[in-house]
Amino acid sequence: MMTAVHTTHLKSLPLLARGKVRDNYAVGDDRILMVATDRISAFDVVMNEPIPGKGELLTTLSLFWFDRLGPKGANLCPIHLTGDDPLSVVAPEERAMVQGRSMLVKRLRPIPVEAVVRGYLAGSGWKEYQQSGSVCGVALPDGLRNASKLPAPIFTPAAKAAVGEHDENITFDEMAARIGAELAERIRDVSIRLYQAASDYAATRGIIIADTKFEFGLDEHGTLTLMDEVLTPDSSRYWPAESYREGANPPSFDKQYLRDWLETAQVDGQLWNKQPPPPTLPPYVIEQTAARYREALARLIG
Repeated sequence: MMTAVHTTHLKSLPLLARGKVRDNYAVGDDRILMVATDRISAFDVVMNEPIPGKGELLTTLSLFWFDRLGPKGANLCPIHLTGDDPLSVVAPEERAMVQGRSMLVKRLRPIPVEAVVRGYLAGSGWKEYQQSGSVCGVALPDGLRNASKLPAPIFTPAAKAAVGEHDENITFDEMAARIGAELAERIRDVSIRLYQAASDYAATRGIIIADTKFEFGLDEHGTLTLMDEVLTPDSSRYWPAESYREGANPPSFDKQYLRDWLETAQVDGQLWNKQPPPPTLPPYVIEQTAARYREALARLIG
């Protein structure tokens, strides 16, 4: 098994923040070096054990989608990549630590709302639909089942939470009240276009993208820019098309395997309460989770 990177410690750049997965370093006043570690989170709790190779895989997939959907491809939205080599901004002895798992990006003003698009009813959306017949204020037809394909993709935003806290699903009207109606509409419209384009491509590779979340920021000119990661197994629910059946969740190419294991895991003889500290991940859970990420990459890119 390859060596895993849980946390990076670069001395050549000042650390800005550590997220659930990424360590972000300042490069001057206008750029950020985003380093994807092998950390994994579930239920908004970061596990103690990393998933070897995960950070490189996330970076490879994000770069693939940025290239396909951004100015070089479908040109659906400006992206935060600078085009510069990430290895050029760190000390020579630190290059191995960030190689293949880093992106050099523009420093933006982040929008404090996650742009979630759902094409299928799953997860928290399915739970909410059972209670109210709607998801984040979006009314849906009666009679839908778990994993049902929606008549059209829906936009269901979430308010971003601090590390260790749970994101909060909100309505579009609440999003508009927080960031302004015009910006909210732009984010909704481009998010649905991005999701549709990605879903159309993934379908040709035998993958259903049930839902995904995008993050956006504004540059110094107020240009809406796609940022962070995009359409990875961390931010998306990937299903194999050949095993899809309405009424049940297919086995996912994402961290659903880990979530399912955690639902029955114990800490100190009790079912884990989804609060830190997390359970210790056994080797087979680490390997099975890594295998699903690798299969997603192989199917999408080949």
